[in-house]
Amino acid sequence: MDFIIEGIQKAFQLIFSLDREIFSIVLLSLRVSLTAIVLSSLLGIPLGFLITIKKFFGKKLTIILMNTLLAFPTVVVGLMVYSLISRRGPLGVFGLLFTPTAMVIGQFILAIPIIIALTHSAIQGIDKRVEKTALTLGATKLQSAWAILKEARYAILEAITTAFGRVIAEVGAAMMLGGNIKGSTRIMTTAIALETSKGEFGFGIALGIILLFIALVINIFHHYFQSRRV
Repeated sequence: MDFIIEGIQKAFQLIFSLDREIFSIVLLSLRVSLTAIVLSSLLGIPLGFLITIKKFFGKKLTIILMNTLLAFPTVVVGLMVYSLISRRGPLGVFGLLFTPTAMVIGQFILAIPIIIALTHSAIQGIDKRVEKTALTLGATKLQSAWAILKEARYAILEAITTAFGRVIAEVGAAMMLGGNIKGSTRIMTTAIALETSKGEFGFGIALGIILLFIALVINIFHHYFQSRRV
């Protein structure tokens, strides 16, 4: 019991002293995850919108696939990307393995099915009269699409926060693709795993507290956007 109390005390000392290593890990974690979320949102929101409003062969199968990929195991994503960017892989020439870019790719793959599936769900829940009204008032197809997205904005923002919560807390893909290199690819989840195994309990708890705080902030935004939908 004593080592737990000592670990917690050390954790708060590291946090309140603004330990440079702790906060460099936190900043890298945020940079990687936010980059992945921005990229996946730029692609996932339009795709989710198009899947909802367009009729095409295999639409139901596509929706089922996206919903299935919501629970995509992170280690499987890591394995897939590793096989592509390792030295013997087709993209090995670019030297992406064990870089922050590799971790962004892994988190992008994890996030995009979440954003596509939840955007689809958000657009599907919008009253069909929104598009018809916009077109009746002389709006172009692009303007009517914007009207629909604007109507679904809080649900879409909820989808983005959900995806961010998923990627910021993942460890499997980050460990496989980043290598957990100090000062280069060490993020909160991989550092917690490493430092705890080394016996640096206080360091691991400090990062765990910060990760929990980030999770709390994400949930506050999530519930805010959820309440705005009502």
